[in-house]
Amino acid sequence: MAYYDRVARGLHWLVALLAVGVVGLGWASETAARGTPGRDFLLLLHRSVGLTILALMLVRLWWRWGHPPPPLPAHVGPLERALAHATHVLLYVVLIAMPLAGWANAAAAGHGISLFGVVAIPPLLPEDDRLSQIAIAVHLTGQYVLYLLVSLHLAGAALHAIVRRDGVVGRMLTLR
Repeated sequence: MAYYDRVARGLHWLVALLAVGVVGLGWASETAARGTPGRDFLLLLHRSVGLTILALMLVRLWWRWGHPPPPLPAHVGPLERALAHATHVLLYVVLIAMPLAGWANAAAAGHGISLFGVVAIPPLLPEDDRLSQIAIAVHLTGQYVLYLLVSLHLAGAALHAIVRRDGVVGRMLTLR
C-alpha cells in the first residue's frame, strides 16, 4: 500500500484542525454582541485562522502538484474513485474560496484585516456594499457546502476504516 508523504499528511491534519477551529470561531462571533471587544477578538481570530487556512491550502495545492497522491487500491471501483476525486477537488476549491470571500467581504466593507493582531492587511478592494454582500453570501453559503463535503469525506473514510478495513485510511494516518 502506498502512503501520503509526511508533508501532505501534516498539511491535511493541520488544515482539518484549523477548519474545525475557524467554524467554532465563526459561530461564536455570530452569537457575541456586536461592537463588543469580545466579538472583535473572535472576528480577529476567525479572520486570522481563515487566512492561515488560505495560505496552507495554497501550499497544499503547490505540494500536491509536485507530489501526486498515492494510487487507490485496485478494488476501489471507478464510481468511487470519481466521487473521491470530486470531493477532494471541491474541498480544495471551498477551502480556498471561503477565506477569499471573507477577505473580499471585509475589504469591500472598508475593513482591513489584522493577522493575529501582528500584521495589518489593508482593504485591497474599493468599498462597495454590493460586492460586500455578494462576498459574504458566498462565504456563508460555502460553510454549508463545506459541511456536506466534509461529511462525504468522513463517510468515505468510515466506509474504508470500519466496513472494508482495507487500509485506505491508513494512507493518511500512518506515521511512516
